[in-house]
Amino acid sequence: KYKMIVVSNTTPLIGLASIQRFDLLQKIFGEVHIPQAVNDEVMTGRDKKKIKGTVEITSATWLKIVPVNDRIAVEVLLDELDLGESETIVLARELNANWVVMDEKKGRRKLGQMGLNKIGTVGVLLKAKEMKLIPNIRPELEQLHKNGFSLSQLVIEMAVRQAGE
Repeated sequence: KYKMIVVSNTTPLIGLASIQRFDLLQKIFGEVHIPQAVNDEVMTGRDKKKIKGTVEITSATWLKIVPVNDRIAVEVLLDELDLGESETIVLARELNANWVVMDEKKGRRKLGQMGLNKIGTVGVLLKAKEMKLIPNIRPELEQLHKNGFSLSQLVIEMAVRQAGE
């Protein structure tokens, strides 16, 4: 059976965990790889308001912490991105990932330049709805927004429309 290789950055993990939807990542992708920097960001919780999901994240057996080999590539990306994003992108390249779960605009732009497939938190929720794992996307998006996740009303409306709600 074909196994997808998926690498995730910090924000989608915390965002989904904060709305009790962390399990969707496993249901959609199976195993998810994260670099050490992402694990560290989750553990230290730079952003205390987002750190609701730490317990789910640390106890997930399907979340694999993988060390990044190419430290020089990480250093180069650090000019534009934070450590978590940089390691996520380099790890995705090293593992030849099918998907990278990332929300940050700069990181997504970089993934696009490198020809890596990207999906964000909203995309994961859309996929979950499509796979009938959740009944509606709007309440999930509203909850993310309430939890301080940066989602514009426009993005919410577009996603809801795309979900056919």
